[in-house]
Amino acid sequence: MMDDLLAPMHIVVLLIVALLVFGPKRLPHLGSDLAKGIKAFQQELHGSNTLSAHVPSEDSQNPNSSSNNHGS
Repeated sequence: MMDDLLAPMHIVVLLIVALLVFGPKRLPHLGSDLAKGIKAFQQELHGSNTLSAHVPSEDSQNPNSSSNNHGS
């Protein structure tokens, strides 16, 4: 039963149901938003190790940033 979960007929039925639920105007926007979300998730998943290594170096390079000069 699980082998035929993504059979072409099932995909067609899912697309028809999505079209009926969301309508033809919102469906392209939902697809692009879904793609952006997946892309952002993958970047965070793969970039989480490199991000933590870069954060301290960015702070040490900019000790006189505009956020620190509130009194001037």
